[in-house]
Amino acid sequence: MKDDFAEQYKLKNRKNKIIIGIVSLISLLGAGLLIMAWTMSSNIMHPLYSCSEEHFIYCGDPSQLGLRFEDISVQSDDGYDLSSWYIPAEESAKAIIFVHGHGADRQEGMRWFKAVHEAGFNILALDLRNSGKNIPSFSSMGYFEKYDVKAAVDYLYQQRQMQTVGIFGVSMGAATSIMAMVADPRIEAGVFEAGWSNLNDLYAEIIHQHLGLPSFPILPLTTSILEWRTGIDMNQLNPEDILGNIAPRPVFIIHCTGDKLIGFDHGERNYAAANKPKEFWQSSCQTHARAWQSAPTYIEKRIAAYYLKYL
Repeated sequence: MKDDFAEQYKLKNRKNKIIIGIVSLISLLGAGLLIMAWTMSSNIMHPLYSCSEEHFIYCGDPSQLGLRFEDISVQSDDGYDLSSWYIPAEESAKAIIFVHGHGADRQEGMRWFKAVHEAGFNILALDLRNSGKNIPSFSSMGYFEKYDVKAAVDYLYQQRQMQTVGIFGVSMGAATSIMAMVADPRIEAGVFEAGWSNLNDLYAEIIHQHLGLPSFPILPLTTSILEWRTGIDMNQLNPEDILGNIAPRPVFIIHCTGDKLIGFDHGERNYAAANKPKEFWQSSCQTHARAWQSAPTYIEKRIAAYYLKYL
């Protein structure tokens, strides 16, 4: 009898240890997932930045291009003072706003400045919130940054008496510019380089391709934490859902066919979602947002002609 009791006790004790072990393992996995998701949301909110001449070509200011410029500040409706460059063009009432990508600043657009300026356009190159010399905020992947673009448009029309305004956005700046253009009919033509079509799809691809992990449950956990920390709505960060609303104003999609960060299919989806008039340059470049480097003379002429046609 005692032996049976002892055996039952050992069996029960063994089962309890197994249960405790399973619960501990699940707890550790859960804690690991939470830490990973929190870290990913932090990297999205506060990206590291350093200017790379390999990517940006220029890491100084417009004087490197022989362009006269002014350091200015434009203020968003929610109170952010946004450091910017204003590059005037003689006897012109037309302007282009340059909007940089995630983890970049206004220097990213400099490789395009000279051709656009020589075509007769004033330029406003904007540092989005949490970028450049601005008071630190956080990146919202375009959700709040679209208000920074509105501030730039207000400045050009109200302070510089522009008659027409176009926009040029790169990567996150492309998504930001699309959202701003949909909301603001004063923006009359847009060029969007290397933008995503659906942000959740992009994050799933990054998790799978660069981390070698399945997107579930990391992606929904990360996006939930990101929405909670920032107040954004991820469902409103999908340009392909709204691009068609820009027409009859023109759009020009640019995407590297070998882009390993935001895949070429995102460019294809954005072009398919847009209504006419629309253009698409499928650049042969193999690196994210380096279309200019692949054929500078060709694309500078084409971009200048596009803006001259529609602005």
